[in-house]
Amino acid sequence: MPGETDLTRLLRTMQPELQPGNYVFCTVASLDGLAVADMVGLFREREGLTVILPQATADRLQLPYSFVAAWLTLMVHSSLEAVGLTAAVARVLAQAGVSCNVVAAYYHDHIFVAATDAHKALGLLQQLAATGEAE
Repeated sequence: MPGETDLTRLLRTMQPELQPGNYVFCTVASLDGLAVADMVGLFREREGLTVILPQATADRLQLPYSFVAAWLTLMVHSSLEAVGLTAAVARVLAQAGVSCNVVAAYYHDHIFVAATDAHKALGLLQQLAATGEAE
């Protein structure tokens, strides 16, 4: 089933949802000791493997991190070919001084913001959905 590409429809139906818990980005040389079930995300970079983990998992494995994030999921099934959703979300958050890290997966876009900004970011995204206007 293909995802949505119309920006107005994406914004109006994005239904941002705050996932429970705190998450961290760690870099590792190998996946030894990490179970796929522990990972929220994995990306291979030239410098190493970046894993997104629940903070409790990183703490248990004694992995260093410097950013504690909240995880928001845009529940609309967005197409990987959709244009403007990431920009609209990033613009609204940036205007409010909220840093965001966006991960696009097959079905949904996932926004990681500082844990202290979780509810502020959720409210901003809910307002964006209510207006459905990218600007």
